[in-house]
Amino acid sequence: MLEECAPVGGEKYRRLISAAQGQTRIKVAVAHPCDDVSLRGAIEAHKLGLIEPIFVAPPERVRNAAKEAGLDISGFELVESAHSHDSAAKAVGLVTAGRVEALMKGSLHTDELMGAVVAREGGIRTERRISHCFIMDVPGHQEPLIITDAAINIAPDLDTKVDIVQNAIDLAHAMGAEEVRVAILSAMEMVTTKVPSTIEAAALCKMADRGQITGALLDGPLALDNAISPEAAAIKKIVSRVAGRANVLVVPNLEAGNMLAKSLSFLANADAAGIVLGARVPIILTSRADSLLSRLASSAVAVMVAAARRKSAASIVH
Repeated sequence: MLEECAPVGGEKYRRLISAAQGQTRIKVAVAHPCDDVSLRGAIEAHKLGLIEPIFVAPPERVRNAAKEAGLDISGFELVESAHSHDSAAKAVGLVTAGRVEALMKGSLHTDELMGAVVAREGGIRTERRISHCFIMDVPGHQEPLIITDAAINIAPDLDTKVDIVQNAIDLAHAMGAEEVRVAILSAMEMVTTKVPSTIEAAALCKMADRGQITGALLDGPLALDNAISPEAAAIKKIVSRVAGRANVLVVPNLEAGNMLAKSLSFLANADAAGIVLGARVPIILTSRADSLLSRLASSAVAVMVAAARRKSAASIVH
């Protein structure tokens, strides 16, 4: 079935999905899946043994969507809601009730779902700032690239970037990375007050040295070329264990991250899976334009994040 999703490329996602299939299937609240795309993604993820979806939607709308798409949803639990905002609130309520280990965006707007997630009453925020990670499968690149944050935090300050970086590091470990190498991106590799993102990059690296950020090697500021190209790093005489070998790219702001991710998608034929971290559960945040393979990879990532959290919680108990 995976071959049908992406006959060309997608090898990294297939490996990721295979790894997730070795973990326990997770229950996922699917918020407002009232179209073919969101229903099909959840159902196919169930067929692969990744998730057990609970659909939260107006019953008539979701049943009509399934009928039009030729999909059978009779075997899945359906939680009734009145409209999209209600779907988001009730999906988040399934998290607070301890019934699900992840959320999945259906056919509602991202703002509607995230509004319920961060709500003061009934929300599922933690002390960690919420951030988004793209997991990019770039043809010709050896391993997946995590790009953050290109979807949630528009112009993050230094304190926010600490959480953005830590969320991405934790994700990379959950995905099985043996060594996490984080490049803090800017337009250049020299630190200068004229470009504030270079100052913040340098500060983040020093914070990692002092143990304020853990679990990875950090270097920055780095331009994109000397973050991912060993040849470019060598020409610039940058000597570090990250330069030219980064597997996590931290962008200075949402605009830069969004343009980087979409450039890879449309110019390099990369696939982009998406996950939101920092809440009480991972949030599978997909776009209507995402391929089925990308949607399955996003579900696989959520499975691995949930498995890592269970393992961490068990180690604390013991």
